[in-house]
Amino acid sequence: MMTKDHQTAADLLWEAARNGQPIAPLRQTFPTFSGEDAYAVQAINTQRQLDAGARLVGRKIGLTARSVQQQLGVDQPDFGMLFAQMAYADGEPIPWAVTLQPKVEAEVALVIERDLPEPGITVAQLLRATAFALPAIEVVGSRIADWNIRFVDTVADNASSSAFVLGNTPVAVQGLDLRLAGMVMERAGEQVSLGAGAACLGHPFNAAVWLANTMAKLGRGLVAGDVVLTGALGPMAVARPGDVFDARINGLGSVRAVFGDKS
Repeated sequence: MMTKDHQTAADLLWEAARNGQPIAPLRQTFPTFSGEDAYAVQAINTQRQLDAGARLVGRKIGLTARSVQQQLGVDQPDFGMLFAQMAYADGEPIPWAVTLQPKVEAEVALVIERDLPEPGITVAQLLRATAFALPAIEVVGSRIADWNIRFVDTVADNASSSAFVLGNTPVAVQGLDLRLAGMVMERAGEQVSLGAGAACLGHPFNAAVWLANTMAKLGRGLVAGDVVLTGALGPMAVARPGDVFDARINGLGSVRAVFGDKS
């Protein structure tokens, strides 16, 4: 059930995104908030986006690294919504104004070709329901000042999402060993992140199965055409105006995220 506090928290996050001024952690402003409360806040701003004409195109999975889960005191990932206006083409400049305290992380993206409405989804079913995989760079951002977040803060803030970039060459998932897929991300030729598929809950498909079942249980199962960002393969890197990031994932190819100048 939505409460007045849920609406107030959603309004604070919405205004922070609109004016570019981060707010105090929600867990401090609303000390009784639980994870359920945080998802209620996220749902309010999701509906607000849809009411304003935004188009939902997928989901992102966050907190897939065990070390980050331990840091935030949780034992599971979280999810956020992906809207069409968050998507940028490979190499297309991302206006600095659409970001807030941005960081980047390289991920495996899956594109769904069959609806997954019912819970109890297995890895085999998800494999059959996946059209292809792509390399991706997610731009995470926080409407919470100084990235001072815990689980409640990031969930309410749409899992700290901002934008995403997909590679242009789809790869069939049959025959891919994404667990061992190595990743390297560079800024202007300098390595800023290194990792592999195993960093994402042991395998990107483990994260995707968790998401598919979670959304199905909520009555909002994944549908054909959805993009799923499965989670970071390595550490995040702070982005600055004018930065160019190139990520390469073995078996999937490369993708580039370009940030516009501050002006």
